[in-house]
Amino acid sequence: MRNTVITSDRLIADSYIAYHHLVYLYIYRKVNNKAEAEDLSQDVFLRLMDYNQMLCKETIRSFIFIIASNLVNDFFRRFYRTQALTPYIYEYTMARTDDAESRVIANDLLSREKYKLSLLPPQRKTIYAMNRFEGKTVREISQELNLSQRTVENHLFISRKEVREYIKQCI
Repeated sequence: MRNTVITSDRLIADSYIAYHHLVYLYIYRKVNNKAEAEDLSQDVFLRLMDYNQMLCKETIRSFIFIIASNLVNDFFRRFYRTQALTPYIYEYTMARTDDAESRVIANDLLSREKYKLSLLPPQRKTIYAMNRFEGKTVREISQELNLSQRTVENHLFISRKEVREYIKQCI
């Protein structure tokens, strides 16, 4: 078993040397941001190091690009998730020039969001709060609550939709 770990570590190191720049270029072409592309390309190899299964030299290149593709998808999911709610909460406040008034409006919208959150079913409320206010990912929430990631994603989708519709009505 120890020899397998050493072999896997060596394979990952060799793969990093061989494919890091290609992975970086692949991700950069997708996200069009150098800093994000560099971070994500590093994350690819970190995920590869966390992989507990046996790695095979013949398939590692494909596996690396599958991980890269999944990380890019996760990046865009997070990006668009924040973009979906942000306009309703902050666009209205940015139209104002008075900072004090803007803070009052932002706080009012936040309190309305929390009110709508209090009306959600308990599990959906917990999942939404963990994601929105504690900044936890779907994976972290699913592990903490012993739920499947798909269940957490469904609860987040429904709760975001409900909160978004409520905020629209308030504005």
